[in-house]
Amino acid sequence: MFHLISINCRYSHSCAAQFYLRNELETHLPGSVIKLSQLTINDPYYATLLRITNQETNGLFFSVYIWNHQYVRRLIGDIVRLLPDVPVILGGPQAQSLSELPRQCSVVIGEIEGIGIQFYQDLQAGTLQAEYQAKQGRGFQSPYRKTDFSGSLKNRQLYYESSRGCPFSCSYCLSSASRGVYHKPLDEVEAELTELINANPMIIKFVDRTFNDDKKRALAIWKFLIEQEVNTKYHFEIAPDYFDEEMFTLLSTVPCDLFQFEVGIQSCNEQTLAAVQRRMDVTVAGENIRRLAALDTIHLHVDLILGLPYETGASFADSFNRVFSFNPHYIQLGLLKVLPDTAMSQQTEEFGLIYCKEPPYEVLATRWMDHGELSDLYEFCECVEAFYNNRFFQSLWQYLRDRGEAVFPFFYSLLGCCREHDFFQLARTHKLMNRILFGLVQTRKDNHLLLELLRFDWLRCGHRTLPEYMNKEYMNKEYMDKEYMDKECMDKECMDKEYMKKKYMNRKNTKEGNPQAAMRNYLRLHLPQNMQGVYDYQTRVEFLKQAVFLELSSVAVRQLELDEGLDKRLDEGQIEPGNTLAAFLPDQSSTVMKFNRVILLPQQ
Repeated sequence: MFHLISINCRYSHSCAAQFYLRNELETHLPGSVIKLSQLTINDPYYATLLRITNQETNGLFFSVYIWNHQYVRRLIGDIVRLLPDVPVILGGPQAQSLSELPRQCSVVIGEIEGIGIQFYQDLQAGTLQAEYQAKQGRGFQSPYRKTDFSGSLKNRQLYYESSRGCPFSCSYCLSSASRGVYHKPLDEVEAELTELINANPMIIKFVDRTFNDDKKRALAIWKFLIEQEVNTKYHFEIAPDYFDEEMFTLLSTVPCDLFQFEVGIQSCNEQTLAAVQRRMDVTVAGENIRRLAALDTIHLHVDLILGLPYETGASFADSFNRVFSFNPHYIQLGLLKVLPDTAMSQQTEEFGLIYCKEPPYEVLATRWMDHGELSDLYEFCECVEAFYNNRFFQSLWQYLRDRGEAVFPFFYSLLGCCREHDFFQLARTHKLMNRILFGLVQTRKDNHLLLELLRFDWLRCGHRTLPEYMNKEYMNKEYMDKEYMDKECMDKECMDKEYMKKKYMNRKNTKEGNPQAAMRNYLRLHLPQNMQGVYDYQTRVEFLKQAVFLELSSVAVRQLELDEGLDKRLDEGQIEPGNTLAAFLPDQSSTVMKFNRVILLPQQ
């Protein structure tokens, strides 16, 4: 029996290489018994070791990657002492980096389909060599079978290749070692995808290094997937400057959440991009990302790399400002990893690279950033990861974006607040992050509007009440009198103090100082019996129970784009200047970020 073992990052992941290997073993060694095990780096080590060594086997196979390198190396060290006569075969991009391998270990370099017959003969005879080199250029079929979907792959992500190779030669990437791109025929891709889709997986991740390098081909596959009526999602790695109008026309019809795009920007510094051999028109890329973001149906995950050649602290800040302005849903700020056998690893002296000697080989310093500056920016990246890459504060980010504000200083100030609160040692909850932001924005001249946006975002994320520190100011009568008096950020229509004083709330009747109770008491008396599309006289009481209410200034309403006709009706005197009540309903929006639906109530 041959035991094929994958050590994944988490349970929901899978390892396509394991299934390719299974098929090749059965082809070249017919009659072989093959066992597949999908484990994770989070599994208890001792239990995993026992699971592997307590079974009779003629060979153990591992795929070695950056994320499981140390776990696999530890396993091998113990396995070879417990099973000294069992060969251990290692493949994957990090197999060669396992130094000082025991005698009974063999390394397969390259794609398993390209390994010659000698490997299988030696495996069967028990005379394996230390290393086998695969040839390139062979075709490949989907490695999966129907039985896999109810067995090893049940409830897991599926990884699929419609092409191999990459049109780019980025010096930090292992893909740069291979030349050219091989595309499967479209009819073969559609047939294989049909089989995968019929298994109803949660997500199919295309691992093509640049899915849209051939625009017409990408368009054809997208059309095919859109036509399938299933709940499966599809993930693609794309080049952001490889789009045309025909693609945008099609993507405008994609149902929300069907597609996810991972977009590699890496840097907006032209000198940096040239140094790592990454050809990209950053201006075109940015405009295309903005257009995709405006659809609000495709999740956009944009990557920047910290520690690349010629990237200074100032140029990294500029790259971050520009990417933020593109309006992606997720900004991943990762450290450069100086992988063995890449062009980058041969340029360490030229670029002054100091990096970890163990996987994942993170950069520690460069000629342009000393260790202190790079460490500081690494914590900055952690701050962005926590605060930006979720749906919690989207209105705040959009306000900064609309102002054209260079946001690096804002996030750097936020980093200082995080350090004061020992944020990185605590659980990164919505409540904690909101509290930190709430304190930070009060130091700005436009703080009144920003506080409104934070309250708005808190409630549309599904919370039923505002936190106490938000309520305290909201219930303070003096605050209500002067809240909108800051001429720096509010216009004249919000400065009628008498209007604010006579507003709907009788705070003496408020239960336990709860503004929600006060609003509901008032609305029971003043709301119309019917609101078309919201409630009728029969569902009015339920509406008042289910909805959450927030008072918003007309400036906030305008910023949030909740009322397109607001300015016109104010000018024509159809409505009075002042505040408006927003109602947050339980049903959610059909956009990438799922928010509770918000409506404005008629002015009372």
